[in-house]
Formats: sequence, structure tokens, C-alpha cells
Amino acid sequence: MTDTARETRVKRLRSLPIDGQAFKNLVEAGLTWLRTNQETVNALNVFPVPDGDTGTNMVLTMQSAYDEIRDSGHRSIGKMAEAVSQGALMGARGNSGVILSQIWRGVARALHDKETLDGPSFVQALAEARDTAYKGVVRPVEGTILTVAKDIAAAAEEALKETQDPIEILERVVEAADASVQRTPELLDVLKQAGVVDAGGKGLFFILEGMLRYVYGEPLDTPLASVQPISALNLQNTMETIEPGQDFEVVVDFYPSRPLDLQSFYRALEEMGTSIQVGEGEGMYRMHIHVPLEKRYEPIDYIMGLGTITKVAMENLVAQMEEIDRQASGDWLELANVEPGQIAVVAVSPGPGLSRIFASLGAAAIVEGGQTMNPSTQEILAAFENLPTDKVIILPNNKNIILAAQQAKEVTVKRVIVVPSRTVPQGLAAMLALDPDGDLEAVAGRMAEALETVQSGEITIATRSVEIDGVTVTKGQVIAILDGKLVLAASTVEEACLGLLKAANAEEKELITLFVGQDLPHAEAGRIADAVRAAYPDQEVEVQHGGQPHYHLIVSIE
Repeated sequence: MTDTARETRVKRLRSLPIDGQAFKNLVEAGLTWLRTNQETVNALNVFPVPDGDTGTNMVLTMQSAYDEIRDSGHRSIGKMAEAVSQGALMGARGNSGVILSQIWRGVARALHDKETLDGPSFVQALAEARDTAYKGVVRPVEGTILTVAKDIAAAAEEALKETQDPIEILERVVEAADASVQRTPELLDVLKQAGVVDAGGKGLFFILEGMLRYVYGEPLDTPLASVQPISALNLQNTMETIEPGQDFEVVVDFYPSRPLDLQSFYRALEEMGTSIQVGEGEGMYRMHIHVPLEKRYEPIDYIMGLGTITKVAMENLVAQMEEIDRQASGDWLELANVEPGQIAVVAVSPGPGLSRIFASLGAAAIVEGGQTMNPSTQEILAAFENLPTDKVIILPNNKNIILAAQQAKEVTVKRVIVVPSRTVPQGLAAMLALDPDGDLEAVAGRMAEALETVQSGEITIATRSVEIDGVTVTKGQVIAILDGKLVLAASTVEEACLGLLKAANAEEKELITLFVGQDLPHAEAGRIADAVRAAYPDQEVEVQHGGQPHYHLIVSIE
């Protein structure tokens, strides 16, 4: 768009009231631009582990917010903002998604009696968004999305001294958001160590920038002309955002015969489908796309004209989603039968094997989730709303799911306590303290105490080279994480596991349990278990099938 055309568009928009329908357009624009840059946000991961999901969580939270207003005809911006807040609340995933939903909640509070948006009400909305977001976090941390929310509210207040035009204020806000994101490593040392900015703050910036791009008439849905390393492609999360008409997933590896024009490549793919991702490594490209049934061969034919195809993978998404829905229904598990008045435990589990273990220990409901697949507030709520009891304990079993669990607690009339388990081993330890017929508060207290009786380890593959927590990691190495801290890098899973146990002083403990992930062969898991038994002859060593993705081993030491 030329400068003259942009000026004409902005002038026209300034002459129109920012009512509910205009607000809906802005929300859609923020969602679209965030989705365009979703993988950029996902890549801003502190630890070099394959669980960058902040962008995905924020997109799904925004998608739920927009779905709530998609067909709304409200002219009142107050009513539209209230609907956005409700949609974001129920769809919130991960810590970043929950905080984003609190930001929208604050906006809705400030605008609840407004018909249109002007400069002062816009500033008030950002101030209330900041205050609500901070109040929603028990221990706020600076250098995060909270800081960005604070800085944009301050920038809006300063802008109001010079103008009451909401568009001019938005321009100042976007500038402030960008600057605030760039400062986050100075406020949070772990970001500086990792060499990244805060992912949640970056996501909020993209939402605001998307709104401004809409005002300017700039494109929103053209993916950035960039490519990421093949190892950083996060295809697991693409299953979270399947839309109607996305019948097949197609992945193609190829070597282009000439330098790839990424802009035209993306534009061609956009005509075929959605959920487009492109990765590159040593001259080879990997393309991922979701397409309708009748177009399932189009990406292959198109890429064949660009170079040499080395591998093609095609999956029926409809069949996969049916299987996911079947598993999510719990029909494949022997869950505890809860009577009225008893305590029901809802456990979040990242793998089918772990789900069976939670069920065997007395869980009444299982919510699929973990790294890269944080469940929403609505999914957690749905797991217990229809259980025949009003006494519920939630075990999130992941630090990034705790806030969503707390939010589910706030929107139900049932008596719910969230026992803040940050890992699967903590959740399993808590299950051993369950007494379904006991007093809810007393049982929850004993389960919370049990969290401290176990150490938790994770073994996975580094997705990038970095130095953090005093450990130098090279992309592709095996890494070990103990109670949330990176402790070593190794060349094999066995070496990492033994190093992890040494760091945990496992010789002083009684029981070591290895939960085997879906990517670790059975024979190798057996060899590792034998090595652990040889190194720790006085400890009991158990091996369980966990089935979790990404993490070769989850280790419990108690």
C-alpha cells in the first residue's frame, strides 16, 4: 500500500466510531498476525528443549476469544469486549495464554458500559488490563508479558497528554511494546543467558502490531519470508489447530534446483492449504501443510517442479483426530468410579502409559497434556464438571498448566483445589496420598506435602546451541534437566541418565523410576535400566512405559 493510500485509509477510519464491530475487526487482525508469527514466538524458548509452545498457546487462546465473537452483531464495544474476555478465559492455555486472558478481562472491565472507544477509555482499558494481569499471578516476574503490559499502559497514559486519538495512542503503544520486549533480557537473567526475548511479551506485541497493521491496511496473513531449522519445526502443535477442510497433513522433504524464493513459495502454498511451516537444514527443505482431500497431491506436484523430492509423508487428519477424541474421552482407561461426596482427582498426563498409571492410582479423569500440548481452561473444566461429586483435586503435573487449572477452579461452583504439581513424578507421588473418602482440604494438604518427597528428571535432545545454568550445550546433544534446572549435556541417553542421577545424589535415595518415552526403543531402555541398576545396586529401579513425546525419559527419584 502506498503512503497516500495508507493515509487515506487511516483518515477514513479515524472518522468512524470504534464500536463493537470495529473492535471485532481489530481482534481478528491481532489473531491473524499472531498466527502468522506463531513459530517466531514458539522459537523463543529459554531451555533448548522441544517444547516451545508459547506462540501456539497464545494463538489458541486468541482463537477461542475470536470464536466467541465471530458471529456477534453487537455494536456496543463493552458487550463485544465482554465476549472476547469470556472466550479467552475458557480457551486459555499455558501461563502466557492465561495471562493474556487476564489482560482481556481487564479490558472488558474498563469498557463494560461503553458503546464506543475513545482515547481516554482506551488508556483506561490498558491500565485495567495491566492491573488485572498482575493480580492474576501470585508472584509476578518482571521481564515477562506482565512487564510489556505495564509498559504499554504507561506509554498510553503519556500519549494521552498529547492526543485523544485512539489510533495515535495505538501507534505509541506498539512502539512501546516493541521496546519493552527488547528490554526483557535485561530484567530476567535467564533470558539473557539463553539469548532470547520473552516469548509471551513478543506474542502480545504481535497482537497489538496486527491491530495497527489492519488500521494501515497492511497484509496480515502472508507468512513471513523466513525459514527455521528443520529441527525447530514443531509439527506436534499443528494437530491443535485443525480447521474444517483440513483433511490431510502433507510433509515433503526436497532439494530445490535453484535458490528458493520464499515469498512466492509461501504464496503458492497458501492457495492450497493452511498450517504452513517450512524448515531448512544443509540445503534440504521440509515443507508442512494441511490440505483438503481434493488437494492432497497439489503440494507434491508443485514442489516436484522446484527440485528433487527425497521424502513424502501424508497423514489422514480426520482419522487422527477421531483417535485423539477417543482417547480424550477416557474410554480406553479404567478410571476410578467416584461416588457423590467422594474426592475426584483430575490428572494432566502427557502420554498413554502415564495416563494408565494415574488411572491405576485412582484418578477419576485424565486430561491429555504436557509439554507442547497445554490443555485449555475449558478442557480442564470439562474433565470434572460432569463427575458426580463436588469435591475435586486437580494435578496439573506441569508448571505451564498450573494457571489454567487455577482458572478452571474459579469458573466452577464445585469445591476445587489445585495441588500445584510441576512434574509427572510429583503428580504420581501426590496420588499415593489420595484418600477418596477423606476431608478435601486435609487430603489436598497431604498431596501437596508429597510433592516435596520426589525429585524429577527429564532427558531430551537439545534443539539449539546455548550456554545456560553454567552448562554449554550443542544442538543435537542429549541434555538432562533436574527439577527444572539444566544440569548436563551428553552424547547418549544412557550417559545423560547416569549424570542426572549423580547430580540428584540418587545413592542416598530408595527408588528410581524410569518412564520411557515414545521415541526410546524398548531394547535401549532395557540397557539403560541395567546400567542404572549396576551403578545403584542398593536402590530399587523400576521401568514403566510412559509414552510421552519429546522426552526419552522422565525420571523419578525418591
